[in-house]
Amino acid sequence: MPALFIGHGSPMNAVLDNSFTRAMAALGKSLPRPEAILCVSAHWLTEGVLRLNGSAEFETIYDFGGFPDELYRIKYAPPPAAREAARTAALLEPAPVLEGRGLDHGAWTVLRMLYPEADVPVYQLSVDYPAEGGSHYELGRRLAPLRKEGILIIGSGNIVHNLGLMDPDIEAPPLAWARQFDLKVKEYIDTGRRADLADYAALPGGLRAVPAPDHYWPFLTALGAGLGDKASYPYEGYQHASLSMRAVLFG
Repeated sequence: MPALFIGHGSPMNAVLDNSFTRAMAALGKSLPRPEAILCVSAHWLTEGVLRLNGSAEFETIYDFGGFPDELYRIKYAPPPAAREAARTAALLEPAPVLEGRGLDHGAWTVLRMLYPEADVPVYQLSVDYPAEGGSHYELGRRLAPLRKEGILIIGSGNIVHNLGLMDPDIEAPPLAWARQFDLKVKEYIDTGRRADLADYAALPGGLRAVPAPDHYWPFLTALGAGLGDKASYPYEGYQHASLSMRAVLFG
């Protein structure tokens, strides 16, 4: 299976028809069908430990506020992947705790675009937020063997994610520094400098593009899981001027 990173943006993408959501629907139809999906989402943060879910039926978590009622009526409840979660725990040291947490919006908003029937088993791995960038990249490399077992690894966040400088217009053109950082990341991916992306602050505009790394860490995990595989870009674009919606497919 490939490894995949998706810039998920606003929860509103769950109900919008735009170029991003159409691209994700098309991507889902083009991917080989996985045995299970492992999602690493920017919206499940832990400190100093990793945790896994997939041991129980999922609830849809609405971890956002102030949005239209239609978002809170969405249910996305795929089968849990307890066997695959246990296999994943065995790859990691120390082994993550397996728990019955539901799916946060970083997971379900993108999964329902790719697999609207919710018929593929899913589980999530948390993000150890205080860990350094290199740790998240190395985590992806440790997870990479799962790809040979039919597991699709998805990181869900945003390469550029600055909420403080967002434009309320979702179609607002990207700010120059946001576009510069996003394109520099693409350049590093395509020119064999992937490990260097762990230090996002060293890139031009890095601290403005990534004022907090919660949405960047899942990108590094997907990047590591992609190993040296050729990258393609199922979607390249921006929303709200300061969010990169770039999706990256490895393999």
